[in-house]
Amino acid sequence: SWRKLKMAIIFKGFKDAILRTGPLILLVYICISEFHTQFFYWKIFSFNFQFIIIYYWVLRDPSILGYGFVFLSGLINDVVLSLPLGMSALSYLFVSLVAAYVRNATVRSTLFTDWFTFVIAILIANFLYYFLANRFSEISLEYVYLFYNSLFTFLLYPLFWFFFEFYKRLIIVRDHD
Repeated sequence: SWRKLKMAIIFKGFKDAILRTGPLILLVYICISEFHTQFFYWKIFSFNFQFIIIYYWVLRDPSILGYGFVFLSGLINDVVLSLPLGMSALSYLFVSLVAAYVRNATVRSTLFTDWFTFVIAILIANFLYYFLANRFSEISLEYVYLFYNSLFTFLLYPLFWFFFEFYKRLIIVRDHD
């Protein structure tokens, strides 16, 4: 009886650990799988899901997604996409820097404040990415592509914000079982 209880506690702890690392696993999977949201029917539709994940989780629960993991995810993304090492990592770190600043500067965070400051983060991070790509590599990036990518990333943030809020509540409920 005691042995079964001990195994149940260990299994519950394992499930909770997997649930808490879900956003990190998702971020690394997206970076490894070359996840691109460019569809064939509508060439202008693309968004940066990594920015959304990083911004939300660093802003809402930085214990789940630390800066080291953000940097490592950027390096993984650079290696997979054959980009100069550090381009994505610096952009990801800048998004997490803005999220950390907003977390420390705001008293009560809402979707509107998150969304408003997110647009600043993605515009400057994409500018940094564009600057590094043109300065230190032979990659040719178009302003229009980055504009549409930033626009759709900004517009899709509330959808993922609600999904992540639900997921965060699920983690909190699991923690208090």
